[in-house]
Amino acid sequence: MSTDMDPRLGLNRAVESHPAHVVEAAGDQDMVAAVRLAADERRAVGVLATGHGPSLAADGAVLVNTRRMDGVRVDAERATAWIEAGARWREVLAHTTPHGLAPLNGASPDVGVIGYLTGGGAGLLGRRYGFAADHVRRLRLVTADGRFREVTADTDPDLFWAVRGGKDNFGLVVSAEVDLFPVARLYGGGLYFPAEATAEVLHAYAEWVRQLPETMATSVLLARDTDLPDAPEPLRGRSVTHLRIAYSGDPADGERLVRPMRALRPAALLDTVRDMPYADSGTIHHDPVSAPYVAYDRNVLLGELTADTVDTLLALTAPDTGGAFPTELRHFGGAYARPPKVPNCVGGRDAAFSLFPRATPEPGILRRRDDLLAGLRPWSTGGISLNFAGVEDTAPDRVRAAYTPADFDRLRTLKAQHDPDNMFRINFNIPPKGDDR
Repeated sequence: MSTDMDPRLGLNRAVESHPAHVVEAAGDQDMVAAVRLAADERRAVGVLATGHGPSLAADGAVLVNTRRMDGVRVDAERATAWIEAGARWREVLAHTTPHGLAPLNGASPDVGVIGYLTGGGAGLLGRRYGFAADHVRRLRLVTADGRFREVTADTDPDLFWAVRGGKDNFGLVVSAEVDLFPVARLYGGGLYFPAEATAEVLHAYAEWVRQLPETMATSVLLARDTDLPDAPEPLRGRSVTHLRIAYSGDPADGERLVRPMRALRPAALLDTVRDMPYADSGTIHHDPVSAPYVAYDRNVLLGELTADTVDTLLALTAPDTGGAFPTELRHFGGAYARPPKVPNCVGGRDAAFSLFPRATPEPGILRRRDDLLAGLRPWSTGGISLNFAGVEDTAPDRVRAAYTPADFDRLRTLKAQHDPDNMFRINFNIPPKGDDR
């Protein structure tokens, strides 16, 4: 992402902010100054790193852009990394992989680390190790009183619990210390099937994933427009069903596990699944390094994936239903379902899958996307993931759906203690208890 971009704007331009002040933070004291300025002028505070997951426009607010704060330090002996507020996973991987260590990064190397961590973080190693937020050891943040604080499970267990899953509702995270894991290589890549194979692939996938070990992470993308400059030639101009694979065990076992999906007919147009260094993990999902775009993201968490679920998904994403949009089905379960050693507020642990459609703002496309989400309601857990939420998910009932009822009530109580004026509200907001506006 270019550092000369307008500091008000993120990659996803679904919102365009007009703040009263923009602070391009170069260090923690800039973030302290920004919060104190907001308090003095009784303004809200918003934060922007890469801008992949926008929520509300920061109009009239103090907007803190953290892109200049991209430092990463690795302690290989302790298997930890210290990561600053504006770093992307690309920078983290560059520092960790030479040591044979992997973070619990997301699929795209261009996503900002801190927003991902504080939203939970479901990535390529999550079925094996859990949410990324489960493995945060320490946080440094600036709270609404303008104080710079270092927070751990020992120093402030309530605040530490709330920030890991509560996004930026409780302060501006300056940096975080996270665990790293001894994963140097993956058996990973993609099987790109023609659109006419979608039904066969999805039904086979629903059965195949039932037998997979936790070392295997998978997802399926229904890609309705691959006419992109960096699309491989066999895919150019075609709609495809893209099976993504990230296996962190022995490559021979990975090849054996993938064999049934490779045997499907019609055969894959392109097969990029291979033994790879973890540094190349960003190639698995093959997310393009995008120019700015506009996307209205929404998601639903599913408790199961049955043959009926697949048939409904197929019917509501068929080309003849109208406006096309990419839709991802991602496998959860495994370590995601287990409570972490140090509790946090991340919800969705009862999900077996997530479904994430990404729509452009044309009314017909948005309507089709909402029809899809409504059609899958019989298999929904009732929850959502904030990491896949979008600008239409900022209402309190939508934010509440990301947490258990007890956790959301506790979050509101803690919000009233740490940010009673709701200064940190340019986000997927958790209102203080007693504020029912």
